[in-house]
Amino acid sequence: TAVASQSSGLRRRRDGFRGATTLRAMASRKKHIELLRTVPLFAGCSNKELDRIARSGDEVTMTAGTLIADQGQTGREAFIVLDGEVNVHRNGRKVTTLGPGSIVGELSLLDRGPRTATVTAATDVSLFVMAQRNFIAVLDDVPALSHKLLASLAAKVRELDRQYYG
Repeated sequence: TAVASQSSGLRRRRDGFRGATTLRAMASRKKHIELLRTVPLFAGCSNKELDRIARSGDEVTMTAGTLIADQGQTGREAFIVLDGEVNVHRNGRKVTTLGPGSIVGELSLLDRGPRTATVTAATDVSLFVMAQRNFIAVLDDVPALSHKLLASLAAKVRELDRQYYG
């Protein structure tokens, strides 16, 4: 029989047929790859590298008002907004609202330092979540990715320096 059930957000059939699950997962990964391509941190990555990154995370949904990251707490993952909006607060003051393609918590991919801002769901949101340990595994599997990410981070530091010092 072909009775469908929900498991891990994927549609599965009890008769053991996994084709629908595979196709849905592939479509979801393709969507994640296209969005990852727009994230400045991953802009220089090849399709193969983006696919590896997409396989290292999970999609989650959160309702409006949900705390995503808390300033001062240790970060262990980064979040990329797939759909919806998040508010970013620093020291109790709203800094910005971010939408699809925006990344928050990216410093947590590199270290386990304290969060630099508080992030809450401004609307119901879908997020791509990548844990630091998974990201480090990607870097181990694809060493060339480290160089691209270092160049991306250097560009970000230069831009912040230009904004701050003129």
